[in-house]
Amino acid sequence: MAWTKQRLNNLFFVVGVAACVVMLFTFDVSFVELWEHLCHAGYWLLPIVGVWVVIYAVNAWSWYTIILSKTRGTGEKVSFMRVFRLTITGYALNYATPVGGLGGEPYRIMELSKDVSRQHATSSVILYAMMHFFAHFWFWFSSIFIYLALAAVGDLPINTTIATLLAIVIVFCLLAFAIFARGYRKGLVVKTLRWIGHIPGLKGWSARFREKHRESLDNIDRQIAALHADDKRAFYRSLLLEYLSRIIQSSEVFFMLLLFGIDNGGGCAGLLITYLHSILIVSFTTLFANLIGFLPMQLGVQEGGFVLSIAALGLSAALGIFVSIICRVREIIWIAVGMLLMRLPDK
Repeated sequence: MAWTKQRLNNLFFVVGVAACVVMLFTFDVSFVELWEHLCHAGYWLLPIVGVWVVIYAVNAWSWYTIILSKTRGTGEKVSFMRVFRLTITGYALNYATPVGGLGGEPYRIMELSKDVSRQHATSSVILYAMMHFFAHFWFWFSSIFIYLALAAVGDLPINTTIATLLAIVIVFCLLAFAIFARGYRKGLVVKTLRWIGHIPGLKGWSARFREKHRESLDNIDRQIAALHADDKRAFYRSLLLEYLSRIIQSSEVFFMLLLFGIDNGGGCAGLLITYLHSILIVSFTTLFANLIGFLPMQLGVQEGGFVLSIAALGLSAALGIFVSIICRVREIIWIAVGMLLMRLPDK
């Protein structure tokens, strides 16, 4: 078993390293232009990259809250720093694989199983993944009202087309809220496997897997449902932390807007509006990227999202290209950090 886990660990490591190489050679600009962009960023690159230490710490805190809730009274223990490390590495793998989660979540389950039971590891990772996406929908939903508030004071445009798009996003989010509510009440694993069974060629595998692991799958679903039913404080704390991480993530774009001298007149009011613009840029870009999330590392999708969202706020396309390139550099740096953490021995 240990040998198999080591082979899987090596496989995940190779995937991550390959992702870094692919990303380096798939920039839409030459290395000369890339270097010019990096020189333009200058010392601002430090807070742009460094703020992700805080973001990942908040993500880890959200996941750690779920783990503590699941393992309370069992005698199973895992340190926050261990969860922090797995958070960084898991996200590094998610950046590297199509449909983010095909790499990061299995890796987290495999590694966390060294500290807690397999069922607790699986349920906590699934619950955290659900919470991560659930917070995304709340972020997108609240961003609509930020846009409407800025439009009401004349800062942003509002017309029939924009109002229609905002209405579609509202319906999309409300539908997602209903699906998540059902998943948190009754679990999600068995239902997902049944859905996979409708995919051509996977019906037999899905049926055999459900039959072989019926008891474990039912237990995992019960644990998923139990978080909201039995420990609402942990549920809402985890959700709030995940939502907060999106707000902090907007600092990355905020720093780049300030780098270009965009501060809406400066002062507290100007900086607040600039930060709200940053939230809207991140919100639109992540919505766009997640809708087309089957591409490895979301190549081209994230870049297009940044350019479109920044242009929608009346800013230059050149700024959108700069933001997308610097964010791609940041991703490469953090994938490399995640891969290095993967090779460190467990304490």
